[in-house]
Amino acid sequence: QVQLVESGGGLVQAGGSLRLSCEASGRTFSGYYMGWFRQAPGKEREFVSALYWSGGSTYYADSVKGRFTISRDNAKNTVYLQMNSLKPEDTGVYYCAADRSLWLNRDPREYDVWGQGTQVTVSP
Repeated sequence: QVQLVESGGGLVQAGGSLRLSCEASGRTFSGYYMGWFRQAPGKEREFVSALYWSGGSTYYADSVKGRFTISRDNAKNTVYLQMNSLKPEDTGVYYCAADRSLWLNRDPREYDVWGQGTQVTVSP
């Protein structure tokens, strides 16, 4: 059974940092795009970042570029999202997802597998 499990969320003050982890199990995600999305209360789920597991190419939303870094550990089958210089507008539930398309998708509806989410709250 394919499963993604996020961890690392929490409460942090503005300007602080958090590192989210997404541990994948049940299969190898070689050839998949691994994405991070977030959803704030009352808002739609939005693209944050993605990584092509096989090639390592990375992609970011403009709102997080320069502050967030996505990476992977092949041995641990884990994707990370390092979040620095956090802002209150970064608050939301962060989800990890996998997409087996041949190209990057920023639309969450294109992703096949989802984790349960982890809450990130940034206080002013």
